Amino acid sequence: MDAQPTAPVPPPGCPAHNSGGRVPLYGPEFAADPQAYYAYLRHYGPTAPVELSPGVEATLVTDYATALQLLQDSGSFRKDARRWRDLGEGKIPHDSPVAPVLAYRPNAMFSDGAEHLRLRQAITDSMARIDSRKVSQSTEQVSNYLISQFGSRGSADLLGDYAKQLPLFVFNELFGVPADIGDRIVFGITGMFDGVNAEQAMGVLFGAVGELVALKRTRPGDDVTSWLSQHPAKLTDEEMVHQLALLMVGGNEPLRNLIGNTLHRLLTQDKYAHQGGLIDEAIDDTLWENPPMQNLGAHYPASDMEFAGQKLQAGDLVLVSFAAANTGPALTAARQAGSNRAHLSWSAGPHACPSKDPARQITVTAIENLLNKVPDVELAVPVESLTWRPGPFNRGLAALPAKFTPVQPVRRPEPQATAETHVGAERTARGGRGERGGVWSQFLNWLTR
Repeated sequence: MDAQPTAPVPPPGCPAHNSGGRVPLYGPEFAADPQAYYAYLRHYGPTAPVELSPGVEATLVTDYATALQLLQDSGSFRKDARRWRDLGEGKIPHDSPVAPVLAYRPNAMFSDGAEHLRLRQAITDSMARIDSRKVSQSTEQVSNYLISQFGSRGSADLLGDYAKQLPLFVFNELFGVPADIGDRIVFGITGMFDGVNAEQAMGVLFGAVGELVALKRTRPGDDVTSWLSQHPAKLTDEEMVHQLALLMVGGNEPLRNLIGNTLHRLLTQDKYAHQGGLIDEAIDDTLWENPPMQNLGAHYPASDMEFAGQKLQAGDLVLVSFAAANTGPALTAARQAGSNRAHLSWSAGPHACPSKDPARQITVTAIENLLNKVPDVELAVPVESLTWRPGPFNRGLAALPAKFTPVQPVRRPEPQATAETHVGAERTARGGRGERGGVWSQFLNWLTR
C-alpha cells in the first residue's frame, strides 16, 4: 500500500491551534527561528494565514513572484490603511502592539494614486539632492564619536552602543536638526521602539519635528528638511511633519537592524574572514537571508478578489514576507546566476524604499570604519546565547556583545578648509558650546571642541 502523505509539522512551539488555525508571528519561538515558520507557511502555497499579535489576523505572501505581483499592482491593492476592514469594524484590540505600525498616517506610505505621486515625488527629489560625500563624511564622524565613547573599554554592545545610535545621528545631520530639537527626536524614535510609552514618545517626536519644520520655513539650510519645504509640491506644515517622521522613523529601524545583522554575520561566519569586498558581500547576504524588516508592506484589496488561489475580501490585511520570499527555493537559481541584488528587502513597485542608496552607503561606511578602528573585534559571548527582538515586522538582535583590544579615543580632525570651518561654526551655533544636553547635543559639542 502506498504511504499516505503526511501534513506539514508546525515548528516547535508554534501554537497555531490556539490561533484559529493561523500561524502566530510573535513570541520567543518565532523570534528565535523565523525561517522554520516560513518553511512551514510555504505548505499553504504562495500565501498563508497568520496572526501578527493576539487578535490581529492577516494574509502573508511568502512567494517571491507573488510578492512582486502584489507590490507592483497598485490598482488591485491599495496602501491606505483606512481601508483595513477589521480595524474599521472594531476587531483590533485597542492595545494591540502592532496597530501603531499599521495605522493610517497622512504620508507617502499610506497614500495611493495622485496623492501618493505628489508626496513621493517630493521625497525622492529631496533625497536625490543628498551629496554622497556628505553621507560618508557624516557617517564617519558619527562612527568616530561613538567609538570614542567605548573604544578605551575594549568591549561594547555593538547594537546599543553603535548600530542603534548611528542612524539617528546621521539622519539628524542630513536633515539639519539643531541640538535641542535633535535630542527630542532621538528620544521619541528610541522610545517608540524600546519600551518607553509609545504614545508619549510619539508625541515628543511629532512635536519636535513640527518645530524643525517651522525653523526651516524661516531659516532654510542645505539639508533635506529645507529641500522638502521648498519643493514645488508645496507641502503643508502637517504634510511636512508626516513625511519627515516617515523618513526618520521608517529609515532608522531598518538601518539599525541592517548594520547589526551584517555585523552579526561578519562576527559569526568564517566565510568572510579571508575574502576581498567582504562588507559588500555580507550586506547583500544579510539582505537576502536575514533582512532588517522581515514582514511588512501592508496592502488592502480594493475589492473582493481571488489572488494566488486565495479568496480575499476588500479591506483584508495582506502583508509581504520579504524574508520568506527572499529565501524561497525558487530564488536559489537567481542568486547563483549572479543576481545578488534582486532581493525584495527594499520592497518593490511604487512604494519601494526611496533611500536605499544612502542607506547602503551609511551601512558600508559604518561597518568599514568600525573594523578599521577595532580590527580584532570579536563576539564576546557564545553565538547561541544571542537573542532576537520579538515581533512580526523587524528582524534585529537584542544585543551584540563584542570585545577587542582597547583603542585610544578617536579625535575629531581639525578643519582643513574654509568650507569645513564654516560647517564647524554652523554646528557650534546649532549645538551650543559647553552645554551637555541630550545625546545629540553631546555629539555636536564633541564636534566643536
